[in-house]
Amino acid sequence: MIGVFDSGFGGLTILRDLRKALPENDFLYLGDNARSPYGSRSFETIHRYTWQSVSYLLEQGCPLVVLACNTASARALRTIQQKDLVNSPYSGRVLGIIRPTAEEIGFYTKTGHIGIFATPGTVYSESYLLEIRRFFPNIKVSQQACPLWVSLVENGEFDSEGARFFIQRDVNALLEKDPEIDTILLGCTHYPLIADQIREFLPKNIQLVSQGKIVAEKTLDYLKRHPEIDSKLQKSGKTNFLTTDTAEFFKKGAFLFGETAISVKSLTFL
Repeated sequence: MIGVFDSGFGGLTILRDLRKALPENDFLYLGDNARSPYGSRSFETIHRYTWQSVSYLLEQGCPLVVLACNTASARALRTIQQKDLVNSPYSGRVLGIIRPTAEEIGFYTKTGHIGIFATPGTVYSESYLLEIRRFFPNIKVSQQACPLWVSLVENGEFDSEGARFFIQRDVNALLEKDPEIDTILLGCTHYPLIADQIREFLPKNIQLVSQGKIVAEKTLDYLKRHPEIDSKLQKSGKTNFLTTDTAEFFKKGAFLFGETAISVKSLTFL
């Protein structure tokens, strides 16, 4: 199976597009819901939690694990790739979602000015700034940390007037940093669920870009370039779900992301 990891529910938006791009493949999704959100946690904690979850997926035989979490990709991926995997018995590969997004986002803008909404952890890591600069050195990138947006989504409060207050506040803060922005990346996998609310406070000339389709296309391309990994993947079109919280808790939250009638297994790393 292709392993898909997220700190909670947001990675389900990435999983949705992965299944569209790879409908025959089997997937194993793991949400660390018991310890979510990761956005405001320390580098060391995020790395430890992420590696524990990734290790479990690798132990289940996943030859490829996608970190469908911007915070984990920003603050844990490099250490996992360069140290943890090297010193582990696992042969699987671990990919993030920041670099593939950065490789494409520059093609969306006409003004050369991009904005990013993300969690505090992703913003403070400056991973997007570094990666986008690598591929598009002449593009100006402005970031806005949105510390409350994930909670609004996971608590089902994103369509309330209170939610709109915080969304508008963060949207205005980003646009004040650079009025020439014409493209905004939703740098957290939860944010596609509030895209309509975000657009309410954006000028019509600004486009919102979600990561799911980009990551899915990049994953498909990766497997084409690595047939030795693709040959290890089961292809019966099944998806299994794991959570570090209770199965009922996960099912309730996953429903907000369009996942219904799913089978969930509860794990504990603590």
